[in-house]
Amino acid sequence: MAARPPPARPHIGISPSHRFSSYVIPDWAEDDAWDSGSDSEAPSNPSWNRSSSFSKQGSTSSSTAPKPVPRPNLNNSSSTLAFSYTHVSHPSSYTSKQEVQAPQNGWTIVRKSTDHRSSLDRHPSDKAKEGVVYEDAEGEMIVGELEPELADPAAVSHTRLRAGDGFVRGDVQEIVNDPLHVVHRRPPPNKRPAHSRTSSIDPSLRSEKLDRERSIRSSRRQKFIDCITAEDVNMATLRKLAWNGVPNDLRPIVWPLLLGYSPLPAPLRIPTLARKRQEYLNLVELAFSRGRENLDQQIWHQIEIDVPRTRPGVPLWMQAATQRSLERILYVWAIRHPASGYVQGINDLATPFFQVFLSTYIDSDPEEFDPSVLPPNVLNAVEADTFWCLSRLLDGIQDNYIATQPGIHRSVKRMAELVARIDAPLAAHLVSENVEFMQFAFRWMNCLLMREISVQNTIRMWDTYLAEGADAFSQFHLYVCSAFLVRWSKKLREMDFQGIIMFLQSLPTQGWGDHEIELLLSEAFVHYSTWHNAQSHFGKNK
Repeated sequence: MAARPPPARPHIGISPSHRFSSYVIPDWAEDDAWDSGSDSEAPSNPSWNRSSSFSKQGSTSSSTAPKPVPRPNLNNSSSTLAFSYTHVSHPSSYTSKQEVQAPQNGWTIVRKSTDHRSSLDRHPSDKAKEGVVYEDAEGEMIVGELEPELADPAAVSHTRLRAGDGFVRGDVQEIVNDPLHVVHRRPPPNKRPAHSRTSSIDPSLRSEKLDRERSIRSSRRQKFIDCITAEDVNMATLRKLAWNGVPNDLRPIVWPLLLGYSPLPAPLRIPTLARKRQEYLNLVELAFSRGRENLDQQIWHQIEIDVPRTRPGVPLWMQAATQRSLERILYVWAIRHPASGYVQGINDLATPFFQVFLSTYIDSDPEEFDPSVLPPNVLNAVEADTFWCLSRLLDGIQDNYIATQPGIHRSVKRMAELVARIDAPLAAHLVSENVEFMQFAFRWMNCLLMREISVQNTIRMWDTYLAEGADAFSQFHLYVCSAFLVRWSKKLREMDFQGIIMFLQSLPTQGWGDHEIELLLSEAFVHYSTWHNAQSHFGKNK
């Protein structure tokens, strides 16, 4: 049967058909697992072989990869909302990767192409030159001398398996069994923030500054380690630390704690993690045991369309293994949540979790990695952890995805009222140009700004969201979006309707790093502190 074309509406929530109604219990707790043994109709030999990560050793990969989806023709009569939400080509925040050469004599050299496209790390002052440009290590790159020294070299003496352009750590099995194993391994190289340039600073002052920054990073990391290795994690302390960002290598431990996926008492963490991962495998087995032809075809068809569109151009998300994992995550979540089913945009929200959990098992950039080279149980762990953390996140914003999406409409309305208080001239200009907030802010609320900023920016932002608490993805995000809009106030007030819409659909955030995200979060926190307890300013409907 030929694949149907993508739906014309920008956002569709599809409820599962009656075939899964027997599995749905209204008061089913989120931690309950389906009992695969209760399904008497499930054949003992499934007719559809899934990917190798869930099959027995030696079995072949799945033969049911998503059907190629043709690029839809843009309809000039489509609403501005529809045009602003959907996309197949690269969003402005998805930039091409730099070609990184191997370290030479302790220096890391970056080769940059000379085309007109900007990259994440390029500054406005950078000029394209003919030929190959090697960035001065005194500028943005970190020299070999900044590698931290180890007290115990044996702690990191492990065999690494080559995997394309990256390495699979040799101690992955230890990490799967106990995530705290990463605490005892070598910390990642200290990297200078992308926004800092010190080439014009005196060498002695530069060295002193680097030492001070390295000392601060080391001190913060030790505070995280002391907190997460305690017999019972102090959540207040962990939230305070995480608000200002989590070290990359500790994020796969900290995020599950903040989300409540991993228990705070240390003795419970390993058995709970093993149980939840097995529960997810059982859910997948139950959902797919009757073969592809017996899946809910409406849900599965939409997932097949959206998965290949997820982060276009990024090697990780073009890999078959990654796409099969994402399909399983989205489908199992959809049939467990019949009130919303699968909605376009949920696929984007899974990507930060997948990359964070993948990063703990490899020694390279997750976005350049092929997960198919991971041991099957490791890929299963990455997939299961992503599913449960995504579920926890969506539990707090599920009214964004049920019928009529009341959560998004409420947030957009409140954002318009808030901007009118924060920046009255901008709000008045938008009204005079007949610009409605729904035309651009709908996507900001639905995808949590992931189409406007890079995944690395999103991951840093989510450190703060998770530290803020369970309602941050709905409440605090409203203030972040307001601060995000006001940031461009001066430019927007000089534009007409067409210019405003085009600008907001392709914002110049390609060069953003942690510094810009932290400024945005700080501004949002000021607005939150000022207006959150003044609900009367948001009108009668809260």
